[in-house]
Amino acid sequence: MRRNGTVLYMKSGFFDKLVNRLDHLDSGSLQTYFLRLAKEKGLMETIFQALEEGIIVLDPEAQINYANRAAEQMLGFKLESAQGVPIERYLKDIHWDLVLDLDEYEWSQLVRREIEITYPQHRFMEFYVVPLAAVDEKEEGAVVIFRDVTRERESTAESIESERLHALSLLAAGVAHEIGNPLNSINIHLQLLDREIGYLDDEDAKSDLKELVDVSRKEVGRLDTIIRQFLKALRPSLPERKPMKLARLAKETLKVMKHEIADRRMLVETDFPKKIPAVAVDETQVKQVFFNVIKNALQAMEDGGILRINTQQSDRFISAVFEDNGPGIDPENLGAIYEPYHTTKPEGSGLGMMIVQRIMRDHGGEIEINSEPGRGTRLTLRFPREDARLNLLEAPDR
Repeated sequence: MRRNGTVLYMKSGFFDKLVNRLDHLDSGSLQTYFLRLAKEKGLMETIFQALEEGIIVLDPEAQINYANRAAEQMLGFKLESAQGVPIERYLKDIHWDLVLDLDEYEWSQLVRREIEITYPQHRFMEFYVVPLAAVDEKEEGAVVIFRDVTRERESTAESIESERLHALSLLAAGVAHEIGNPLNSINIHLQLLDREIGYLDDEDAKSDLKELVDVSRKEVGRLDTIIRQFLKALRPSLPERKPMKLARLAKETLKVMKHEIADRRMLVETDFPKKIPAVAVDETQVKQVFFNVIKNALQAMEDGGILRINTQQSDRFISAVFEDNGPGIDPENLGAIYEPYHTTKPEGSGLGMMIVQRIMRDHGGEIEINSEPGRGTRLTLRFPREDARLNLLEAPDR
């Protein structure tokens, strides 16, 4: 029986009893019965529409007979146009004929099943199917019940990342203790050795020994820097924000790196419009972000490469854009650039982009990377504006 485009399911026993009693009912009683049925039907439909879980009722041919609002939104259809359409159009790779025939194996696969859909939105859905014959052998068709588990998956991923970072933090504490103290002791003894070398009369020997000491102290300093970067990546301090021009921070970072840029014969082109406003950031942390991004670009390019840096603004963000003409990033490496220790460079520590990600996240910012093998890399860092403006749409004419 259909009413207002919606299929109403009534057990045949109840319907038969109602038909048998029609001859014995006066018009007032008959109206009362139908009003009660309509009220109960309306209540049930209201409840179905209020559920967050999607509900689809299938006929014996696995065609859609009914769907609530949640199901329409999740799968991207309207009931008016989907009625009579096979469910396999929306939920593929399932043997619906076997499910409705109560095939034990096929039904057992659907007790709990998770699928990924890309339309109308990218979601992860968990669903299960209940053939109505499993409840009452006289009934035909099935009910499909599903829910959005995208947030649960994201929460699980965040939990795994948190556990991983906790394990790395414990490792960092051990590294700092076991390596930091001996490095400090070695550095002190190298200073004492440098002082003693100064007392030597043989100038040639003094020069040779001093060079060896300088190399050793430089390597000790490099190891100390790696340890500090490791600790900072895992336990970054909260940003102390002040209004800063991103152009100024970029210029100061380039000044610190000018010797490395000159050694690699790199050309740096900048475009910093004066009209772009300041943004609230931590000066030291953002300089560290710029340093890591620029260093990655320099290491990726051959000698004589070009790095373009500019600042931009939108209603919501102030952005710094870094674009190089290097070899680009392979797709299999692009998804792993934030992983600790992931690096394709022999001299890389694999911590630079992890630090960038953590600092940008603490600033509430965004990172966008566009890269193709052989066509360079464009990295955009977006910092949220405190004076962000809302674009209001004009009201339609009435």
